[in-house]
Amino acid sequence: MTDTPTGDGAVAAVAKAAGAASGVSRAGVIGISVGVLAAGAAAGVAIERLTVGRAMRRRARAELDASAPYGSLRGRPRTVAAPDGTELYVELDGPHPEAGGDGPGGEPLTVVFCHGYCLNQDSWHFQRAALREGVRLVFWDQRSHGRSERSRSFLAGEPAGIDQLGGDLKAVIDAVAPTGPLVLVGHSMGGMTVMALADQYPELFRAGASPAAGGGRVVGVALIGTLAGGWDEVSLGLPKAGAKLFKKVAPGVVKLLGRQVDLVEATRRLGSDVTGVLYRRFSFGGRDVDPGVVRFAEQLLDATPIDVVAEFYPAFGAHEKYGALAALRGLPALVLAGTKDLLTPSAHSEAMAERLPGAELVLAEGAGHLVMLERPELVDRQLALLLRRVAELTGAAPLPAAVLDLTREPADGTAGTGDGTATEPAVGPA
Repeated sequence: MTDTPTGDGAVAAVAKAAGAASGVSRAGVIGISVGVLAAGAAAGVAIERLTVGRAMRRRARAELDASAPYGSLRGRPRTVAAPDGTELYVELDGPHPEAGGDGPGGEPLTVVFCHGYCLNQDSWHFQRAALREGVRLVFWDQRSHGRSERSRSFLAGEPAGIDQLGGDLKAVIDAVAPTGPLVLVGHSMGGMTVMALADQYPELFRAGASPAAGGGRVVGVALIGTLAGGWDEVSLGLPKAGAKLFKKVAPGVVKLLGRQVDLVEATRRLGSDVTGVLYRRFSFGGRDVDPGVVRFAEQLLDATPIDVVAEFYPAFGAHEKYGALAALRGLPALVLAGTKDLLTPSAHSEAMAERLPGAELVLAEGAGHLVMLERPELVDRQLALLLRRVAELTGAAPLPAAVLDLTREPADGTAGTGDGTATEPAVGPA
C-alpha cells in the first residue's frame, strides 16, 4: 500500500508544482490537478490512501454506467440568450402554459433551480423527480456548464463573475417565466447567482402578499449549501497553515491548469481513483451513500472541463453579497446546509439565516456539500414545505397532492434522508 501526501504536505506539493510554471511535467500536472479538482470547488486537500474502497468504487462505476438511472429526467428544451449573447440551455418541466394543465385558483408558482460550480441542472435529479408532477419547474445550465455555450465574454477576454450569472438568471426568467410568482432555488454557486440577482434587481424580491398585491415576483427563496461571502476564510478541512498556503497558491495553479487542457483532461482520466477519493471527500459527509449516487456525482464533476474550473474559480474570492440579503428579508426563505460541508461550511448558512428573520434554517447532520444528492428526501421535504408556505401566503394556485404529501412529518419525527439514516429536524425560524 502506497502512502499519499496528507495535510500540509499535500498543499506543499501543490505549491511546489505551481512553482514549475511553464515547465510543468506530466507528473507535475497530475499532482496539481489532483490537488485542485474536488467536488465542485477547485480545492487541494489531504486524501485517503488510494487503495481504500477502490473495488467498491469500480463496482459502483460499472453499475451506474450500465443502468444510468440518475440524471436521466428531461424536460422541454429551450435556448435563452444571455446579455452577452451566450446561449443558455434551459428545460421546462411540469405544467407550463404551453403544456396546459394549470389548475384552479391563483397563478401557479414557478420554481427556478440554479445549480452549483462544476455541476449542471441534472444535479437536481431527485428534486425534479419529486416535484415535476404538478409544479412548474425551470432548470438551466449556467454559462460554460452542462449543455450551455461556453461564455462568449470570457472567450473575448472578460473575467467571469458571479454578477454576470445574476444577469443570466434574469434573462432566463424573462424568457421562460415572464409572469407569475417565482420561487428561486440555488445550490452553492447557484445560491450566489440568486444573491447576485437580488443585488441587481431588488425590486423583484419586494416582500408582499403577491405580485398583484404590490410585492415582487420572487415570493420565496431556498439557499442550499452556499455562502454570501468569506470564501477566502474557508479552511477546506485543512489545518490553518495548510489552508493559508493553499489559498495563496491556488489561483496561480488553477490558472496554469486552464492553459493545459488536453494534458490535464488526460491525466484526470488516468487518475480516476485519485479524483474519486477527492470527489467523495468534498461531496458527501457520510460513507454510506448509495454508490450509484457517488458515481453520478463523479460523472457530473468529470464532465466539467478544467478550463471551466479555471474560468470561475477566481470569482469566489470576490463574491460578497451579505448586503444583497436585505432584499430577501420578509420573504419565505429556506437556508439549508450539511454539517460536514467542507466547501461552504454550515456556519455560513447560520450567518445568512441570522440576517433573514423568519427564514427556516435546516442543518442536515453529517451531510456534505452535495446535500441534495446525499439527503434527497430531506431536501425534497423542505422544498415542499417552503412551497406550501409560499402558496398559503400569496394565494397562489393550490399545490398538487403529490407535493403536499412530501410535507408530512415522517413517522419517526425526523426529516427522512435518501440513504436510510435520520437527520435532525429543521432548526426552525432563525
